[in-house]
Amino acid sequence: MAMDHAKVASEVVKAVGGASNINAAAHCATRLRLVLADESKVDQAALDAVDDLKGTFAAGGMFQIIVGPGDVDVVYQRMVSDHGVREVSKDEAKEEAEQGGNLFSRFIKMIADIFVPVLPALIAGGLMMALNNVLQAGFFNGKSIIDMYPTVADYASLINLVSAAAFAFLPILVGFSATKRFGGNVYLGAAMGAAMVSGSLLSAYSMTDQDAADAFWAFTGANPTWHLFGLEVDKIGYQAMVIPVLCVAWILSTIEKWLHKRLSGTADFLLTPLITMLVTGFLTFVLVGPVTRQLSVLLTNGLDWTYNTLGVFGGLIFGFFYSPIVVTGLHQSFPAVEIPLLPQNGGPGDFIFPIASMANVAQGAAALAVFAKTRDAKLKGLAGAGGASAVFGITEPAIFGVNLRLKWPFFVGMGAAAIGSAGVALLNVRGAALGAAGFVGFVSIRTADIPKYLLLEVIVFVLSFGATFVYGSTRGKADMEARPAAAGDAGAVPAQVSEPTAVPVTAGAVGGAAAPAPAAAPAPKPAIIGDATDYSITAPLDGQIVPLEQVKDESFARGMLGPGIAIAPTGGQVVSPVDGEVTVAFATGHAYGLKTASGVQILIHIGMDTVELKGKGFTPRVAKGDMVRRGDVLAEVDWDVIREAGYDTITPIVVTNKKKFEAVTPAASGHVSFGDVIVEVTPKA
Repeated sequence: MAMDHAKVASEVVKAVGGASNINAAAHCATRLRLVLADESKVDQAALDAVDDLKGTFAAGGMFQIIVGPGDVDVVYQRMVSDHGVREVSKDEAKEEAEQGGNLFSRFIKMIADIFVPVLPALIAGGLMMALNNVLQAGFFNGKSIIDMYPTVADYASLINLVSAAAFAFLPILVGFSATKRFGGNVYLGAAMGAAMVSGSLLSAYSMTDQDAADAFWAFTGANPTWHLFGLEVDKIGYQAMVIPVLCVAWILSTIEKWLHKRLSGTADFLLTPLITMLVTGFLTFVLVGPVTRQLSVLLTNGLDWTYNTLGVFGGLIFGFFYSPIVVTGLHQSFPAVEIPLLPQNGGPGDFIFPIASMANVAQGAAALAVFAKTRDAKLKGLAGAGGASAVFGITEPAIFGVNLRLKWPFFVGMGAAAIGSAGVALLNVRGAALGAAGFVGFVSIRTADIPKYLLLEVIVFVLSFGATFVYGSTRGKADMEARPAAAGDAGAVPAQVSEPTAVPVTAGAVGGAAAPAPAAAPAPKPAIIGDATDYSITAPLDGQIVPLEQVKDESFARGMLGPGIAIAPTGGQVVSPVDGEVTVAFATGHAYGLKTASGVQILIHIGMDTVELKGKGFTPRVAKGDMVRRGDVLAEVDWDVIREAGYDTITPIVVTNKKKFEAVTPAASGHVSFGDVIVEVTPKA
């Protein structure tokens, strides 16, 4: 049965709070993308009750509704024409979505967008660091596992080497991800990040250790400063720092985009990267670096004054803001304050370390509460690994991967950390050495303070876990649960091609109601080519099979658009996997819909978010309404252009009208070539 587009448009507008609640609307190949003034006005039950919708989710600041290929554009136009919804391009909608919310929430979202792709490296590094900390901690009468079993030392050393890589070279990873977020060339961003941790620079880890610095410059035989533009610039790296590379990535992207608009052809290809890197390089080390480093010094001095002057209240404030400080990366400057406080250096003991431990355990406990409550498999995996890493001292995976994305677990963790840190100040808990700021950190605490430290850690864990769990059972429940697909998921039949009827419908008939046809009826539509008994779908491109649930797009991974399979391409063209009719062919060349004589409707989406390339890298070879044979070229694709722009090339192939069939079953694994059967469709008896 054909979709009543006018009715669906009306139901969508009403369910999202009316046209007045839609600030802007756009669409892509499969879904509506709405920028809403107030998402709390959305009637989710009403949307779930619309059989023609395949699911909804919020992402990128937009409320997205899965309609399906061939229908989404018609529903969208109905929303615009019938209900006065403001029509914008996809890019404009994205820009408007990014402007939504207050400045702090937009900053948090930006940080989350940048760090989510980096999370696997941070999680792996964090867990390995936690393992190394356990091996080196003096659990046994002051002796560590390594002390007791020296043969383990080399294994621990290798673990430490691999675990530290993601953090020591964090500017490279963040440079890549942040430049993509800001719209620049990701490889220029990575190259600039590499320059910031060059081996020719003194490591940021050694900048407060004069002996280490002297040894480094003596070994290299180089001058520790540059003389640039009349300024003396220190040659110091930015290991594990975030704020400097974020600023650099934004500057680089801004310069590059400005040049792209003014240069073209060979001049653009040769000069834009050169000028971008030159200008950004000088700004990085002459301006951005010194400013952000001075910001670090001011921050640490301010924290020292706050804690020592305000006592318990100072501990509460410091603990409350410690996790946001970690988000900025400025906590890397704290050793400059901590080292003089250590007893071996004549100080009273380090107050920063136990407060950092409270904050880390609080964020870890919040993530573990999310792990306990969520039904979303991907979020559960992130929360479990990130939470475990955080309670042992490495908190970035939990913060960036889980708590910041959901927001409220992050705030709960901040509150619990504040209470624990007030206890640190009240009981005067002090560190005797630097170490892992988590549960195992008790080995670095003054001996007399260890029981108080552990008690406070337990209190913080219980508070943060309990509050997050309770909130997640009530107001935060929807954020943590994978939204069930709408009624008729993977079964609603998108009317990509209406079948001929005895009584044609007059164009513009209100509500899709049938009206008498004109006297001169249009010629009947040619039958779809192909065998009506052929239900097989073959590989439209050469590559490696990827299970659909691993695709980095929620609508495909959760089967909202239908079952199927995905391919990570090794190159070449994209060809038709069936005999049939082209029902969807976007001008941008990134998505195609096909219908076979047996009634199977197929969607091929080339890469993820590639509509944003606006056709760059794609050369379409078919148009809507064309008849194609299996193996006919749908599009020529320059895969390098897609990769260099930072987009994922994984291509899903899904059956969008599964409800009409008994089963849709993936039929391939490993490497496939053109013509190999990848999906089998079983007709109903």
